[in-house]
Amino acid sequence: MQLPRSIKLLLIGASLGSFFFVGCTQQREFAEAPSNAQTQPAAPDTQAPGREPDVVYVPTPPEVVEGMLELANVTGDDVLYDLGSGDGRIPIAAAQKYGTRGIGIDINPQRIQEANENAKEAGVTDKVQFRQQDLFQADFSEATIVTLYLLPELNVKLRPRLLQELKPGTRIVSHAFDMGEWKPERTEQIGGRTIYLWVVPENPPANLL
Repeated sequence: MQLPRSIKLLLIGASLGSFFFVGCTQQREFAEAPSNAQTQPAAPDTQAPGREPDVVYVPTPPEVVEGMLELANVTGDDVLYDLGSGDGRIPIAAAQKYGTRGIGIDINPQRIQEANENAKEAGVTDKVQFRQQDLFQADFSEATIVTLYLLPELNVKLRPRLLQELKPGTRIVSHAFDMGEWKPERTEQIGGRTIYLWVVPENPPANLL
């Protein structure tokens, strides 16, 4: 049966309208549906803080490490924090010789990996721990000994935290560099290198904070 031309045009228009409506609806639903990337939980961030290390790593010679530990009068009852711990040699040496619990802080993941490997080789993984952190943000308040091999300006920048957050009587030993206006209680020379000792006072002078 032949349909009038006007009815044919009406049917064609209705079909096209339905096609475009369904197509637009599917596009909108596709756009609104969350992708797999949006619904997947984010992986935990295991990377170091987003900045470069403050100093180029230069290892402390073994005889200086030994001298620093002796100057600090390290014992097995101490908790030693090495700020900028590099390959972990200071906490590892303290653990081996004195049974000291040690924590190394370093921002460089390569150094942390080396330190963990060295601790495993030395058999002291039960005594030492290495944390990939920014030493200016790390919590080191439990330390009874702090060791440093930084630069003078970094020592001075760190000084207020050392004086305010460490317990009175905590010993601080630095290889090569002092603390500006905070004068050391003792200095020693080992193989042409200077090491410094400070003890945190009960009431730090305001000019050092």
